[in-house]
Amino acid sequence: MRKLILLIIAGLAVGALFGHLMMSVPGYWLIRVGDTSVQTSFWFGLVLLLGAFIVVHFVLRLLTGIIRPVGRFRTWNSRARNRRAMKRTVRGLVALTEGRWKRAERTLVKAADDSSTPLVNYLSAALAAHYQGHYDTAQEHLNQAQLTTEGADTAVGLMQAQLMIDRQQPEEALAILNRLDRKLNNHPQVLKLLKQVHLSVNDWEGLRRLIPRLAAQKLISSQEREQLEFKAYRELILFELRTPGNIERLRTLWADMPEYLRANTELLVLYADALVQSQEEVIAERLLHKALDHHWDARLVTRYGLLNVDPARQLATAEGWLRERPNDPELLLTCGRLSLRTGKWDKAQEYFEASQRQRPNGVVCAELARLYASLGEHNKSQLYYRHSVELLAQSLPSLPQPSDARDNQIEGKKKRA
Repeated sequence: MRKLILLIIAGLAVGALFGHLMMSVPGYWLIRVGDTSVQTSFWFGLVLLLGAFIVVHFVLRLLTGIIRPVGRFRTWNSRARNRRAMKRTVRGLVALTEGRWKRAERTLVKAADDSSTPLVNYLSAALAAHYQGHYDTAQEHLNQAQLTTEGADTAVGLMQAQLMIDRQQPEEALAILNRLDRKLNNHPQVLKLLKQVHLSVNDWEGLRRLIPRLAAQKLISSQEREQLEFKAYRELILFELRTPGNIERLRTLWADMPEYLRANTELLVLYADALVQSQEEVIAERLLHKALDHHWDARLVTRYGLLNVDPARQLATAEGWLRERPNDPELLLTCGRLSLRTGKWDKAQEYFEASQRQRPNGVVCAELARLYASLGEHNKSQLYYRHSVELLAQSLPSLPQPSDARDNQIEGKKKRA
């Protein structure tokens, strides 16, 4: 009750104030349009203006109330279409996983326009088309994927490269991956696919340069890195052996090789062979000498004995090693060969026979047979030739021979008789 009385008093006060203002502040509104003019008092015009504002306000609210349901309907319809598209997308992905390529492609493409993720739809549809052998259609889906989603170049490029690899088109895949690599720099999936392509096309130089980047991104284990580096450098040295003539490239390759690989026996022997082929036997001799001082290996000793740099000095070096390893059959063979190069036939014979006593070997027997034949001792020569053939035959696979067939025929005749 008190609030109502206070409200009435406040209203009367405001009305009195407003009336006083109307009496003390006279004025008028004059509106003229062409030859027509309208004049009214200031306060009456102010009331009309306020009334017009209120009318416009309510009209706008009425129109908004009419338009809003239309917008709400459009939003609801869009969301409904998106939900249906998502359900279709899920069905398409399930069909793709199950190997129903045709159904997957059709469902994914149909849902793409209303899907919130059209990139996924078109990339998956491209994969389904690829598995059906429809390569042109797959490319169309990839093009559409790039158009529907901004910044999809990487995803589309990776998918293209993967499909090219699957189609046995590594050169095309390599071109795409090199373009992506220049743009992205050390993208993990790009590096993985580059490794796969380099291996498939035997691009050993490309793989050699890629390995440190793969390791830096921790995309390969230390064991896999060692395997890949060994394979890459081995194949590159073999290539130089098949196409001799560029010794500087060979030296650069050896200098770039990791330290642990330069101690690998197989690579050392291959590098020595390449040096000898390039008329660099002196460097090969120093390389093998240094390697044997740090790491003893039968293959290195055997290769050292085949060099012809300074036979007398080489023989002295080998005999120095022999004092530490007097019963090493490969070293005895090497000393025998170097003795032949220096013209010391008796010493060569002693070394060969000592090697044969330590471990019978077809190669040593062949060396003795050749030496005895040159010395005119043909009986011994023929004996060692037979030993050589017998020892070498032991390493041959077991295969049928004509004598076995004759024995079978004779046995069959005896049974029939």
